[in-house]
Amino acid sequence: MPAEAKNKPVYVISVAAELVDMHPQTLRLYERKGLIKPGRSGGKTRLYSERDIEHLREIRRLTQELGVNLAGVEEVMRLQHELDDLQGEFEAEIERIEDEIRSQQRTKALPAPDDPRDRPVYVISIAAELVDMHPQTLRLYERKELIRPGRSSGKTRLYSERDIEHLREIRRLTQELGVNLAGVEEIMRLRQELEGTRSRMEGNVRRIQQDITERMTQWRELPPAKAETDGE
Repeated sequence: MPAEAKNKPVYVISVAAELVDMHPQTLRLYERKGLIKPGRSGGKTRLYSERDIEHLREIRRLTQELGVNLAGVEEVMRLQHELDDLQGEFEAEIERIEDEIRSQQRTKALPAPDDPRDRPVYVISIAAELVDMHPQTLRLYERKELIRPGRSSGKTRLYSERDIEHLREIRRLTQELGVNLAGVEEIMRLRQELEGTRSRMEGNVRRIQQDITERMTQWRELPPAKAETDGE
């Protein structure tokens, strides 16, 4: 289904509640918590889209199947909304570039820089000290695939600045918000998906910009067409 159709508000609250097997009052609670943002008709009636229905089903899975508390659900849905927004930004950027192609405006390709945050530099003892955790806790999170440190040639774990950021986020979720490990796994999976999607989007945009630049250069270097001579 196209993204635009998924965002079209069509279901009144009673129908939406039936589709996701929830009480309408539960949907109102989730709206107050900012977990779901239904549209409104001209008469201020709540109208839910297909994407809202997907989000509500995800909330039900997190709470009922995984036992994630509302604080954890809020984190998951915030990331999910960011993913949705990123997809919209990507589509808008592609449309902008297509407009540039039509108007034949020259664009400058951007190089893909290496992000220093991904460079593995910290051994496990230093990483554990930086995030105020026991090294054994970092090993547990690695087994749970919440964190994926690099390895030296001698197989020593090496953590990057991005790994440190992720570990601090895990600590915040578990210690400050009381999110269980199942919830943390969902949140970190979405964080990694968000970062991967953003990276792929930026890479795709750079490739498109590079293609535009090369095409513009080729067009400018084409020799002028020869005029037809009389009598031929």
